[in-house]
Parts: sequence; C-alpha cells; structure tokens
Amino acid sequence: MGHLIAEIARNRGHKIVCTIDVDNADAFNSEEFRSADAAIEFSTPGTAVDNILRCFAAGVPVVSGTTGWLDALPELRDMCDKGKGTLLYGSNFSIGVNVFMAVNRYLAKVMNDFPDYTPSMVEIHHIHKLDHPSGTAITLAEDLVQAVGRIDAWEEPEPGKEPDTHKLPIEHVREGEVPGTHIVTWDSPVDKITISHEAKSRQGFALGAVKAAEWVKGRKGYFTVADMLSDLTHTSGLFS
Repeated sequence: MGHLIAEIARNRGHKIVCTIDVDNADAFNSEEFRSADAAIEFSTPGTAVDNILRCFAAGVPVVSGTTGWLDALPELRDMCDKGKGTLLYGSNFSIGVNVFMAVNRYLAKVMNDFPDYTPSMVEIHHIHKLDHPSGTAITLAEDLVQAVGRIDAWEEPEPGKEPDTHKLPIEHVREGEVPGTHIVTWDSPVDKITISHEAKSRQGFALGAVKAAEWVKGRKGYFTVADMLSDLTHTSGLFS
C-alpha cells in the first residue's frame, strides 16, 4: 500500500517529503516530516495509535486506514476535538466501498420492516491481513445493527455453535491475495437478497487515501471518509 500510495501521490503532482517505516521511526521528529501537509498512515493494529500520536505531536494532519485498533479511537477523537491533533479515519477509502456502505444502510432500514429476513455477512481478504473481521465489515455491521431493531450486535460465530438470532453473524475468509470482498445477505424462507462489493485491486484504496490527504490539508479536528465525500459531492447525509 505504501508504494502504491506514493506512486499515486506523485502522479497527482505531490512530493513525498518523508517515508517512515519500522527502521527509521525517529524520522517523526525530523524537519522533513514536520513540513508535510498531511501524513498517510497504513501500518498495523499494534503500531497505528503510536503513529497517529506522533503525527499529532509534530502538528501534521494524519489520514489513517489501519484497522483493528478502534478501542483507542474515542480518546484520539477527543484529542482532536480539543485541538490537539487532526485525524481523518476510514475503515476503507475506496469510493465504491463507501457507495456500497450507503446502499447497505438504506437496505437495512427497508429490511427492518420485514422480520422474515435474516441478515448475515462474509468478508474475504488476503492471507496477510491480521485483523478480523475487517474494519469495513465492522462498519457495515454497525450500520446494520443501528438500523434493524431485531439485531442488537454482531459476532463471529464459533464453529458448530448455533448462531444467536439477535446477532449478525460475520464470517471471515483469508485466501491468496484477495484485495477485499464483502457480501451482505438477507435470507428468508422464500427468497434471498444479496449485495456485494469486490475490489479488483488495492488501487482504489490508495487513490481514496491520497484524495483524503488532499482534502484534510489545513483542516482541524476529527473527520471520516463520509465527511470528505459529502463535501466533495455536495451531498448531505448520503454517506453518513
């Protein structure tokens, strides 16, 4: 992702003033890093929070697409609200995925009135992805739970265990180099409704992250991909 983000940024006329990985973490303290208009953070669940905090300390707005660390998000959001940093977080920066999320929210509101339909979800990713379910799946699930009164939470069911009828089951699959596929199904005794999004490559994620960095430059506070897309498309409420 780092190489792809850098390539797309340069193709859009930007300069990469600093690249940081596990071997040069001290570069967070460099003049080059502090001169950046924005930082793009794609790392691991175990390092993301520290990376974001170091961006805050350097006064650099940060775009983060790392998932698996969201228990710390309320604290970071509070820091942004108090003027101690700028963060734009997204579980997925793909424009197509965010349109898919909007469709999922709309369908969930409709299906709330049809109790014969039972929802479930499957997410498929490459074998290198450490967290599960994916951040995108969690976002989809939380939107669904919020809209459907008969579902009060999501879960990853234990093999062989009967699923809880009041919980949304999420199955995760890790295979090959799959960039990301998400499938939401509504099953009833008489038919089945399925919506899905399948990424063809990681390029859509990288392009969205670069656009987010362009958008967050000069802004203060906490933002989401929905905030950015609502602003860029001049729509209100469609993506949130």
